[in-house]
Parts: sequence; C-alpha cells; structure tokens
Amino acid sequence: MAEHPDCALVRRGYTAFASGDMEALGALMTKDVVHHVPGNNPLSGHHKGLDAVLQLYRRLGEETSGTMQVLLEAVMADGRGHAMSVHTARADRGDHGLEIRHGLFFTIVGGKITDIDECTEDIDEEDRFWG
Repeated sequence: MAEHPDCALVRRGYTAFASGDMEALGALMTKDVVHHVPGNNPLSGHHKGLDAVLQLYRRLGEETSGTMQVLLEAVMADGRGHAMSVHTARADRGDHGLEIRHGLFFTIVGGKITDIDECTEDIDEEDRFWG
C-alpha cells in the first residue's frame, strides 16, 4: 500500500527537523504557516509566518543545547488536507529532562503545510520544563 502524499509530506518534515535542515523544512510550509503551541510557558502561543515557525524550531534546539530528539510513532491522513502525527519528544534543559508524547494536527493546502496544532500529554510538565 502506497503512503498517502500528506503522510509523506509530514514524514519529510520530521526528517528535516531531526537533521536541523531548516531550509528543507521551510520548503514544506507556506509563507503564512502558523504553529500553535499549548500551555503557559515562553514557547506557548501562535507562531505566525514561516520565519516565526522556523525560529521556534531553532529555539527548541538552542534551549535544549541540541539534545531535543523527536521519535515519530505514526502519521495518519484523512484524504481531505489533514494529517496527524504522534511522536515522543526527549530533551534536556539545564538539570531538567523531558520525555513526553505529542500529537500534531496539520492542515495541508496545495502540498504544503499551512497550519500545525500541537497537543501534549501533559501541559503542566511542558510548562515546568520550558518555564
């Protein structure tokens, strides 16, 4: 069975993120992409526009001194321009460690990501780690 193109797009994004290839990652998104981060911490909020989203991803690496790892578990598509991913994120920040599952909900238009809604299994833990 061939993978749905929206799932393949999301997988390419995870591969680019894992290698720190912001140019390749940016090429998968529209200029007006928005990434919504839950919680109440310095990374929370609506990161609007390609530059802001890529800066968010760079900051994840900077804040964790390059220890951020994202292990993709699954990608699913609805065939109508939406895809979902589930992954486990691992990182260290100072003397704090984090290992937590996330879900991302993608909106895809014209073969590019236009919106990313992020969910976490433990918002309080996220806030403690990033706060």
